[in-house]
Amino acid sequence: MRRHETKERGHGRDEERTYLVCPVPDDLPDRERWAGLKAIGLAIGNTQRDGKECFDVRCYILSRYVSGRRFAEAVRTHWSIENRLHWQLDVTFQEDQCRIRKGYADANFSSLRRMALSLLKNERTAKVGIKNKRLTAGWDETYLEKALLG
Repeated sequence: MRRHETKERGHGRDEERTYLVCPVPDDLPDRERWAGLKAIGLAIGNTQRDGKECFDVRCYILSRYVSGRRFAEAVRTHWSIENRLHWQLDVTFQEDQCRIRKGYADANFSSLRRMALSLLKNERTAKVGIKNKRLTAGWDETYLEKALLG
């Protein structure tokens, strides 16, 4: 088993994380369900804030048996990217205020928002932020066409 530990203090909390990577046992039930499965990773977090302790465990399946440090970097990088995407969706589209809940509408609108965000990021003629690009696309059909068609 490979192991890596981190300790961080900031934002009013103390965080200890332990990352464990172990090779997949040969006798793992249903192993064939995951083609290329080489290792299993665990990210164990212990956070203390205002005297309260929070403990969480996340499991990952890996296609490579990497070092504990490399696994920790991959986990942290994934969540960094994920957090930036959600921040951008919230700032640009006020996604957190959306109250769409019926049927598949919430998933459909989420897909539309992500597609719109991608199109606006790829449109490079306007040297403004994503929120202003969105407003411009709403006011100017020529710019909207440029954003949609590239």
